[in-house]
Amino acid sequence: MGEIKNLRSFLAENEAAVWRPEGQLSIEHEITALQHAGDRAGSYPVILVDKPKMPDGSISEIPVLCNMTASRSLTAKVLGLSDHQLAASELYERISGGIKPVTVSSDDAPVQEIVLEGDECDLEKLPALKQHIYDPGRYLTAAHATTYDPDTGIDNTAIQRCWIKEPRKMTYYAVRSSHNARNMRKFWEKGEDCPIVFWLGHHPAVVMGSQGKMDYPQSHWETVGAFLGEPLRLVPSKTHGEKIMVPADAEIVVEGWIPKDKLEPDGPFGEFHGYTGPQVLASYCNVTAITMRKDAIYHDYGSGLTDMVVPDNMMMEGKLFGMVRELTPSVTKIHVPVSGRRFHAYLQISNPMGAEARDALTAVLAYRRLKMAIVVDDDIDIFDERELNWALATRVQWERDSFQLNGLSGTLLDPSIPSGAKTVSKLAIDATLPQSEFPGAPKPTLPRSVVPDDILEKVTADFASAMSKEWPTE
Repeated sequence: MGEIKNLRSFLAENEAAVWRPEGQLSIEHEITALQHAGDRAGSYPVILVDKPKMPDGSISEIPVLCNMTASRSLTAKVLGLSDHQLAASELYERISGGIKPVTVSSDDAPVQEIVLEGDECDLEKLPALKQHIYDPGRYLTAAHATTYDPDTGIDNTAIQRCWIKEPRKMTYYAVRSSHNARNMRKFWEKGEDCPIVFWLGHHPAVVMGSQGKMDYPQSHWETVGAFLGEPLRLVPSKTHGEKIMVPADAEIVVEGWIPKDKLEPDGPFGEFHGYTGPQVLASYCNVTAITMRKDAIYHDYGSGLTDMVVPDNMMMEGKLFGMVRELTPSVTKIHVPVSGRRFHAYLQISNPMGAEARDALTAVLAYRRLKMAIVVDDDIDIFDERELNWALATRVQWERDSFQLNGLSGTLLDPSIPSGAKTVSKLAIDATLPQSEFPGAPKPTLPRSVVPDDILEKVTADFASAMSKEWPTE
């Protein structure tokens, strides 16, 4: 086995993509503001802040990393994908595969080089960020919460937010339908507190593999191995031993217990959809141990920003591809765009026959998070929203080519859902061209306005050289 893949190997191999801002940057709003500026400019360097300024004015010895997965192309490259536009099919294959993890001792686990237990724990020393103006405090936003099903012992991992309230206490908000919330309720139903750990910071392949959409109960560790291309190294947690394993090469681990039936206010908080969500009641974690590397790096996700949306959307593409391919083998690509957060999906289909386009739309809209899906022919680039809008404008008659599905399950974090609603409405749009009368015949529609390929290629080179000047933009 070669060099172990971890956060530092990622940074070393992609040094040209890493921006290290000079000087001090406050963990309250300033670091997140850099990400907002990048989103506005359409520029997505990995950001490593060496001098994060704490609320008391001191400089944390722990650097802050963000924007690690803001670029689709860089993320695809790091995962070893051939092209980010082919992520749906290639990630589906990864999710369907698996490599079993291996267990190492604490002495061989960098994440346990420093072990703080009991009163030595202090969450407030971590450079967790206060991101947006309505956030009530500093949050762990890239913490992978890991619990297990008490009936089977099978673990689950998911990114879920935590508001640091005291040195050894933080809220833990798990959406009720999540697998971790199921595990927590099972412990509570047995009259027990729920054991939990949170790990932060690792190679993007580990971070994304652990976000695979799995069955319940089903561990993520083998899927992570498929993404890494090698077994994930695990080590028993200090508080829970082998019942909850943690990635040995992570940066920081927070361990503790969720008290039975205890809830406290959490939020308001900037959600993935770009709005500040309302205050909610959430469980909380009493911290028993914090372990970390001697030179730990703190990983943060910009909530609602491209950095957070890209990896989850790419994993959704893999999930959706698996859902639709059995019904509609002619589907070639799926894109869940950042512009639609997690609510929209674009499907590309090659020569659909019969009702294949509608079958594909119905299949993907069964996925809880989606509320709109559009299917187009393979002459439309689903990664160019100008092309998508052109197809909608010129190939769709709403009465004929769209249909609505009502009363389906959806994410209750959708800010457009009326108060008290338990289901959502979803929209399907078939923007494919009319079908040919028989295979191989031209489609009965107007042809595109184009120029000869050889001439286009010739003048494109001339245009590229002219772009060294400053010309008007959109």
